[in-house]
Amino acid sequence: MAPAIPAAIRTAMTRVFVTGLKVQAEIGVYKHEIGRVQPLVVDVELDVPTAGADRLSDTLNYETILAAARAIAGGGHIELVETFAERLAHACLADRRVTKARVRVEKPLALAPDAVAAGVEITLVRD
Repeated sequence: MAPAIPAAIRTAMTRVFVTGLKVQAEIGVYKHEIGRVQPLVVDVELDVPTAGADRLSDTLNYETILAAARAIAGGGHIELVETFAERLAHACLADRRVTKARVRVEKPLALAPDAVAAGVEITLVRD
């Protein structure tokens, strides 16, 4: 049995995260990028008030992040990584418990071989 948490202590916020998520997406603005998939590496951090979470239903399931990223990647050509990141952040905020979504998208082939990756990070906060 877990020890009782004193009343003066509470969880202000839980950060749920997925890092290094690999998805294949048709993405890019250049002619050589149209009609082909490229790898993206995605990191997501979500603030969720989940004090006292003992069951999966009390918090956010990581698999929903994976499913949203795959759905966006599979939804057809996207020109900018900024667009992908914003769509994923909005998809995460569809869960009303999420108060803040930070999404980082790396495009490993963007500047290869001169850089490991290039990309964008976006943060959306619920009003």
